[in-house]
Amino acid sequence: MISRFKRLLIGRPMKSAELEGERLSKLKALAVLSSDALSSVAYGTEQILIVLMAAGFAAVWYSIPISIAVLGLLLILILSYRQTIYSYPKGGGAYIVAKDNLGVSTGLLAGGSLLVDYILTVAVSTSSGTDAITSAFPALHDHRVLIAIIMIVFLTVLNLRGIGESASVLAYPVYLFVAAVLVLIVAGVIKVIIHGPSSHIPELGTAVSNISLFLLLKAFSSGCSALTGVEAVSNAIPNFKKPEVRNAATTLIMMGVILGVMFIGISLLAYWYGIAPEQKETVVSQITDATFGRGILYYIIQGLTAMILFLAANTAYAAFPLLAFMLAKDKYMPHAFMVRGDRLGFSNGIIFLGFFSALLVIVFHGDTTNMIPLYAVGVFIPFTLSQLGMMVRWIRVKPKNWVFGLIVNTIGMLTTLSISLIFIFTKFTQIWLVFIFLPIVIFIFYKIKRHYMNTADELRVNIEMEKPAIKGSTIVVPVSGITKVVLQSISYAKSLTDNVVAVYVGFDEEEIERLEKKWEEWNPGVRLVVLRSSYRSFIRPLVRFIETLEWKSQETDHITVLIPQFITKHWWHNFLHNQSSLLLRAYLFNQKDVVVATVPYHLMR
Repeated sequence: MISRFKRLLIGRPMKSAELEGERLSKLKALAVLSSDALSSVAYGTEQILIVLMAAGFAAVWYSIPISIAVLGLLLILILSYRQTIYSYPKGGGAYIVAKDNLGVSTGLLAGGSLLVDYILTVAVSTSSGTDAITSAFPALHDHRVLIAIIMIVFLTVLNLRGIGESASVLAYPVYLFVAAVLVLIVAGVIKVIIHGPSSHIPELGTAVSNISLFLLLKAFSSGCSALTGVEAVSNAIPNFKKPEVRNAATTLIMMGVILGVMFIGISLLAYWYGIAPEQKETVVSQITDATFGRGILYYIIQGLTAMILFLAANTAYAAFPLLAFMLAKDKYMPHAFMVRGDRLGFSNGIIFLGFFSALLVIVFHGDTTNMIPLYAVGVFIPFTLSQLGMMVRWIRVKPKNWVFGLIVNTIGMLTTLSISLIFIFTKFTQIWLVFIFLPIVIFIFYKIKRHYMNTADELRVNIEMEKPAIKGSTIVVPVSGITKVVLQSISYAKSLTDNVVAVYVGFDEEEIERLEKKWEEWNPGVRLVVLRSSYRSFIRPLVRFIETLEWKSQETDHITVLIPQFITKHWWHNFLHNQSSLLLRAYLFNQKDVVVATVPYHLMR
């Protein structure tokens, strides 16, 4: 039943040879890997305005120069990550660049930051999508956490079906959103040209008495949240069709151009319309309302905005599993993240991402404003380390035209470092958790690495000195009576060795005498050892017996405990039995030199 349900959810298993068909074209990759960056248009301008409103409505004109500064940073990042794509064609982005050029610890800092950021991406995107829905339908405001979790489950299942299928599904809403926003911007600009901007907006350059450099820097850092997701293309190069590097670089440039046009367009319309942020209605919702009214176009654009915000999380679903794979390959994450599922995706990474992002939505009650600073600082740390790593690489390798690359990355590093410091100083009360959580993540990475290295050292065989030891075998069969389950287990044990011992743990003298007499009558050719338990525990006496046997015969024999176990026909029948065999097996696994095996007996009814 479980298998049929799984097939219904994620489809038929795919052969390894079908992996090539799962690679993405430029148009599909743009939809999957750029949805996070493109969706930030829906809240980037709003985050700038929220900060500026602290100085009053007269300060909203600063949103225009701040937006232009954000565009300048976008250009630097696009150029920088384009160089990263050509320098590191196997993907990995900031983690690989930092590890290769700045050392393992710095690489783990970049990788850990990105992993946390991808989890926050899913939480922020689904919460922002919920905000767009509740702006159009205020009655749903109290159910925003449930709506966000439902969308996370949907995206998790969709990605478990394979990146090729998810790309085919997601391409349509992403491109419809881009078209809708461009139509909104063009219509809005035409309306402003015909009717003029709002009469009550402050003119550009208007003096604002209580504005401060600190406030402007805070607004700029908030607007930089629109740049999250830019690095995803460089992380996911292996997902592209051949030639992978050229297709990834082209996709990155396409994303930068589209994002830049949409972001500055929304910022200009917000200023010309004189829009101020509101708690229960997004800035994009107000712009759409002012341009088209609350008609069919309004609901189409709001619906597409909500959809792209939800689907922005898919960028993380494409990038997180690949980054987790690379960390696992270097033994800093569990090897389970290296395993491809039935549909050729890294299923464990997808499920892990979905679970923890849903947990974040619950913890933050779906409040986007509280999560965005964490989200943004989590990506600007890798931005900075990636730029610094590339600077070191240019100086170390000195390839052709390396000076231009060094200049671009130097500007990028100084800019992203400045943004990171601005975040730290202006939003410390909102991001202080990062300084606790990231060291814990890096500590876990090192503990996992140490475990794998210690395990490898302990399991390594000296093929010249160490050979298999030939020993005899003693098999212990725990019995609770004379049944077909015991009969089958003893028959199997005797097929392996003549040295078989049946052990019965008794609580009552009458039951012990009855079994001993019946065993003598049955005479299976196996000695019965009876252990008396005054405290009604069958495990302790049995374990003591096995330890004694092991001490006496460890030099000559392997000790095997062969546990009889019947398997019920229906799953619910298990609740009708005490399953003592499972408890015994779990306990015996801690015995150092004892082999534990099970002989199943399948009940027919």
